Amino acid sequence: MVRVQANGRKSENIRRWIVVVVVMVVGCGSVADGIGVNWGTMMAQPLYPEIVVKMLQDNGIKQVKLFDADPWTLKPLAGTGIQVMVAIPNNELQRFSDDYGNAKDWVKENVTSHLKNEGGIDIRYVAVGNEPFLKSYNGSYMKTTFPALQNIQKALEDAGVADKVKATVPFNADVYDSSSGKPSDGNFRKDIRQLMVDMVKFLHSNKAPFVVNIYPFLSLYQDAGFPLEYAFFDGGSTPTQDGNYQYTNVFDANYDTLVHSLKKAGIPDLKIIVGEIGWPTDGNKQATIANAKKFYDGFFKKKATKKGTPLRANAYEDVYLFGLLDENIKSVAPGDFERHWGIFGYDGKPKFTMDFSGKGNDKMLVGAKGVVYLDSQWCVLDKKSTNMGAVPKNVDYACSLADCTPLEPGSSCSQLDKNGKISYAYNIYFQMQAQDVQACDFEGTATITKVNASQNGCLFPIEIASSGHRVELLLPVMLFLFFIILMF
Repeated sequence: MVRVQANGRKSENIRRWIVVVVVMVVGCGSVADGIGVNWGTMMAQPLYPEIVVKMLQDNGIKQVKLFDADPWTLKPLAGTGIQVMVAIPNNELQRFSDDYGNAKDWVKENVTSHLKNEGGIDIRYVAVGNEPFLKSYNGSYMKTTFPALQNIQKALEDAGVADKVKATVPFNADVYDSSSGKPSDGNFRKDIRQLMVDMVKFLHSNKAPFVVNIYPFLSLYQDAGFPLEYAFFDGGSTPTQDGNYQYTNVFDANYDTLVHSLKKAGIPDLKIIVGEIGWPTDGNKQATIANAKKFYDGFFKKKATKKGTPLRANAYEDVYLFGLLDENIKSVAPGDFERHWGIFGYDGKPKFTMDFSGKGNDKMLVGAKGVVYLDSQWCVLDKKSTNMGAVPKNVDYACSLADCTPLEPGSSCSQLDKNGKISYAYNIYFQMQAQDVQACDFEGTATITKVNASQNGCLFPIEIASSGHRVELLLPVMLFLFFIILMF
């Protein structure tokens, strides 16, 4: 999935030097065999990594894919046995492409240093870039991706860890296509075909996998005429016949299109990992909790059959769900649903019942523990204000800096009346500004209330006390302890 930094996003999260002691225990949740999750952190108030890692353990999730190699998220994974894919963002590819020394330094700092520590981090993959050949990037990373991959691979070899840690590139499914729509006509895109063939051969020579992101939801979103049921796994749509093979869902057809593309590239047996697959729950009329549950239920049930796709029995064996948590400051350039891919909400609460085993034993996943919320207060429209003419521009301002996607047509809060939508915009800005009193003024058109403003099935969220806020909460305690130490 595209990870474009949203407007107003600080270039780096503020890191707080606080020692947080968390007791890690193996959770009682069902083990998610062969199922990983994508853990993104583009949130106004991200959960503490220690809390997230404990949540992964509680749900038996043993694989996680990151979008960088930030020590803030990596360190709590040490000693857990969770397999990790670290990543190099696209905007970093140039410096690794130009200079092997940079690649060598990066591997030392972000891979080998973690592997060597006592109770180290189980890093298995380095993702060099993220969907770098997307058509929408207009070739921006065409010249840098492969050289960067080669240099990172060489750095892993020189560090003596290439047998365990594999360098690869997560690709969007748009790197291949089919002229007829049938998998057997699949091939890599003409504009990048030779480049893809060279990269595929390189991956194969280093026993690294091909990582592909496949989104049935996007097939539906991008094509108004796409058959709805073909996006799911229930077999309710007219199947696609391709020679002796029949395809009852778009995931299988898309996956086997890649298989045919690899075969035409001369590497028919290359291992494939599904780097991202999921369904959003808001921001579009088809992005609903009901549809997300239907998608995941069908996916896990199909996975449990171990039949795979017509061409590969293991097609469902190594997948990473997208995503773990909602990310409320992701770019919405691809669509308003971008901020709602999580199987958990922004605060680590599960959205719907699931069963990773595919046996239909649905239950709520284990949510995040130890989450601290800000005060139970909301910022809403002050109906007594004498400056109502200022409301429209203030709503625009709030929504330019906060997440108003639930207000869009077909989304979870689109049914609110005019005043309700104004209040939602005001409140979400107020919350994402850590409930700063000055963030609930809007030229005298807003007021703070202790009455829950949620209405008509639309949740007016309260933000969590995150990295920045936890410092404020712990500061008095830390000062007190420091005083006691001085006394003795």
